[in-house]
Amino acid sequence: MAQRLIVVGGDAGGMAAASQARRRRGPDDLEIVAFERGRFTSYSACGIPYWISGLVEDRDDLVARDPATFRDDFAVDVRLRHEVTAIDLARREVVAQDLAGGGEVRERFDILMYATGANPVKPAWAHTEAAGVFGVQTLDDGDALRDWLEGDPPPRRAVVVGGGYIGVEMAEALIVRGLRVTLVEQAEQPMSTVDPDMAGLVADAMRGLGIEIRTGVTVTGLAERDGRVTGVVTDAGEFPADVVVLGLGVRPNTALAEAAGLPVGPSGGIRVDRRMRVVDAPDVWAAGDCVESLHLVSGLPVHIPLGTHANKQGRVAGINIGGGYATFPGVIGTAVTKVCDLEVGRTGLREREATAAGFEFVSVIAESTNRAGYYPGARTMSVKLLAERPSGRLLGAQIVGWSEAAKRIDTLAVALWNGMTVDDMTALDLGYAPPYAPAWDPVLVAARKAVDALARR
Repeated sequence: MAQRLIVVGGDAGGMAAASQARRRRGPDDLEIVAFERGRFTSYSACGIPYWISGLVEDRDDLVARDPATFRDDFAVDVRLRHEVTAIDLARREVVAQDLAGGGEVRERFDILMYATGANPVKPAWAHTEAAGVFGVQTLDDGDALRDWLEGDPPPRRAVVVGGGYIGVEMAEALIVRGLRVTLVEQAEQPMSTVDPDMAGLVADAMRGLGIEIRTGVTVTGLAERDGRVTGVVTDAGEFPADVVVLGLGVRPNTALAEAAGLPVGPSGGIRVDRRMRVVDAPDVWAAGDCVESLHLVSGLPVHIPLGTHANKQGRVAGINIGGGYATFPGVIGTAVTKVCDLEVGRTGLREREATAAGFEFVSVIAESTNRAGYYPGARTMSVKLLAERPSGRLLGAQIVGWSEAAKRIDTLAVALWNGMTVDDMTALDLGYAPPYAPAWDPVLVAARKAVDALARR
């Protein structure tokens, strides 16, 4: 008799696991049922801001594999608009609500794949019946926002609440669409994923693009009239708005897991081992934005919600479910984004994270150019490195600059992953030609500056 795998969540982690398990076990050996509360499977949530801006024309371009592909090519019974509401580990059963047709569904499982993702942070003031307030986590969210932006009358003023990746990317998308945009952030700088000195460069560039940034501001409520939002109320006054976008971050979606007795770690994510098996839960696996991972530099458990991790973790879980062997070693926090033409990259630890982990370190910022200074299109780039003292081991890196800046973070991520010192890095054999880099690449310039800083201490 075939075993039954139930997948809770139809996006990156869950469907990567289902696909890998199917490649190793046929339908006669493993039956796979996937529950997804939305209308889409395996899509790029990271692409939503670019669809909102119009850079990506068609919503379906963001879908990597649709439900029909999973049903026809992978023999996965995909149940859209089904929200799992309970997991009974003793009875090995899940309970789901059919959101479209109504009623309750109960399905047994031999193996459970938990991939519920993360929930957007939504403070009490954001719970409103007023139209014009949007999150941007799912394609359904994107559909609703696009409809509002294309409505009659079209909105002219936007307020984005939160200055993280989503907030910054949505501010760009709305500027591109021709709206007047105000970004409101409680911290002293947007982009708290980088250190304040680097975030200041991002803020300056955003203001240069026409985005009004109000930092150190706490939102207390929303203003509305005739059932539509008209403004965002803060401790610094009211900011008028015809549309409000929430970009306040996410938290692991672990309510079902906790109710079922699955372990949750200090980061708030589900605890898993290196094979993505839930700790102390036989035949239960988890992946994606709902789990915590090991940070390979700090050695601490962290929650870093990124599609790159979700796909890798889901693949590892699926290989193991299918009878193979694979492990997920951990993360180092590499990420990139952009605001119009400004590019931002980071990997490893920020200063406050390095301090919290107990490291002694030096930090340096090197200014360079993306190409040879005489070559047309050469623009400035700032590279920040953190190096352990006295060993010189790279602990973290951040880059803010224009063309060809952000993806240089990958060179630094590889160096960090492999435990290189900044002294080692000064001899890296990187590609050079005037259209692509100066003779001394910005990465090497920063490494040399870090070596000099270590020598002075």
